[in-house]
Amino acid sequence: MYAWLKLLHVAAVILFLGNIYTGLFWKLIADQTRDPRIMAHTLEAIIRSDRWFTLPGVLIVTVTGVGAALAGNLGLLRVGWIAWSLALFAASGLVFGLRLVPLQRQLRDLARQGDTQGNLDWPRYRRLSLTWELWGAVALVTPVVSMALMVLKPGH
Repeated sequence: MYAWLKLLHVAAVILFLGNIYTGLFWKLIADQTRDPRIMAHTLEAIIRSDRWFTLPGVLIVTVTGVGAALAGNLGLLRVGWIAWSLALFAASGLVFGLRLVPLQRQLRDLARQGDTQGNLDWPRYRRLSLTWELWGAVALVTPVVSMALMVLKPGH
């Protein structure tokens, strides 16, 4: 059972992190066009892919990770690399929900407004986008470090 849970856990991590990297890539490409229609469309697609891939990925990563730790007789909070990985993963989720989701919606709405009015408020969009990139880096680095801890198992 442990091996199957671990396999599903790794697959979910790939899905989760892959979707984050892909969203960052497409947003950067869309922003380079400075076309509000393309930017709004891309942000809407990122928001949708978060619902379809990131959020289910979080659920599957969590359930299979906890399940594998229990099946492998590893203490969730007694084993340092597991405890820190859980804390980092939780921090990523908080940053995503509290900072990134609202920023993505604001950016999308601003781009939509720029498309319908024919004039994007580029300075405001860029300020929001830089904030999104900063919090996005936090939301990305924390699960990447979590993954490294899971693979390297320091102190194990």
